[in-house]
Amino acid sequence: MDFALNDEQLEFKEKCRTFAREVIRPAARKHDEEESTPWEVIKEARKQGFGTLESIQRSAEDPEGQFQVISAEEFHWGCAGTALAISGSGLAAAGIAASGTPEQIMKWVPECFGTAEEIKLGAYAVTEPQAGSDVKSLKTTAKRDGDEWVLDGTKVFITNGGIADVHVVVATVDPTLGTRGQASFVVGKDTPGLSQGKKETKLGIRASHTAEVVLEECRIPGDCLLGGDEKLEKKLQRGREGKKSAGADALATFEVTRPIVGASALGIGQAAYEWTLEYLDGRSEDGTPLLQTQRIQQTLADVATEIEAARLLVQRASWMGRNGIPMRGGQGSMSKLKAGDVTMWATATLMDLVGPFAQSTDCPLEKWFRDAKIYQLFEGTAEIQRMVISRMQSREYAERLGFAAEVAATSMATGEPGKEPVAA
Repeated sequence: MDFALNDEQLEFKEKCRTFAREVIRPAARKHDEEESTPWEVIKEARKQGFGTLESIQRSAEDPEGQFQVISAEEFHWGCAGTALAISGSGLAAAGIAASGTPEQIMKWVPECFGTAEEIKLGAYAVTEPQAGSDVKSLKTTAKRDGDEWVLDGTKVFITNGGIADVHVVVATVDPTLGTRGQASFVVGKDTPGLSQGKKETKLGIRASHTAEVVLEECRIPGDCLLGGDEKLEKKLQRGREGKKSAGADALATFEVTRPIVGASALGIGQAAYEWTLEYLDGRSEDGTPLLQTQRIQQTLADVATEIEAARLLVQRASWMGRNGIPMRGGQGSMSKLKAGDVTMWATATLMDLVGPFAQSTDCPLEKWFRDAKIYQLFEGTAEIQRMVISRMQSREYAERLGFAAEVAATSMATGEPGKEPVAA
């Protein structure tokens, strides 16, 4: 068991921190105040090899699965909204990769990124006005019309919504089947019937474009159904027969990305912690340096410990995902839940240490506090994560009991533990 990053990972971490410090942070305040997309930062990121298809492929080759969580944390250390603007296309690409045919993956994933000369974006459209974390209640419909599909509905709080070159839309084909009656579709830019609705004004992550996506009789070719007709028909048939499905496309995609979201949250917490240490250093209270007072030492120790504990959960979940180890106990959801809660608590706690200055927009903690809240909300709220973890833990416990009972029955039948019963 080795918790240390290897030399390649350490070099990559330092490269990401340098980019965050020299490129992301200098532009962060402007785009946060203006709620504008940081195109110049995205362009520079692409130029340096960040947020590209090649960088995702390189991350996928890391046997320990740490590259993506490293870049997510370091870029969010720079600015959460800007980091999402750089990496937001990855969720759409993950949706295509998870559900699409090899031909669809080859065609559409590159369209989510573009090049340094021609920036392209992807958007993953799931959330609806009455169906946020409740994926089974999606109202957006997809109906077959000859060789085409017709999509109708409204998606909300979509990263890159309306400005993306590729929208991956999760829609209901058969509403009677819940998530088993849903499918994912690719909608290209300028497709008639696709439009941007309201652009959201947000508390935090303001440099990341978030908007409604409106679909009004949006017609797309039949081959824009991810996975193809045969795969969908098999899924629908399993649903009608009441058989267990491999899970909704949207839920499967989110499970893959949850450790990355957890790492993103920790970047904010780490930034707040490091800044607070620097701010308090050299200041004193009644002649005693603040960093030597017991009250402050106790608080800083708690913050550092919680961030480190959450980081280990993130690293473990990312390692499990990369190596195909089933997260039967909800380890992916645990990593997001813990990291989001820790970051929200840490930024608020550090603001209390700093005092009145923390409420000023001149204090970086004010922005980090605003940014932190989203990590208890999107890609499944903290409450939803707890439900997922509880259900998976209960299921895993039941499976262990069933296995124990099976072993006991086998032992009784053979007289030897672990032996198969003798056939009659």
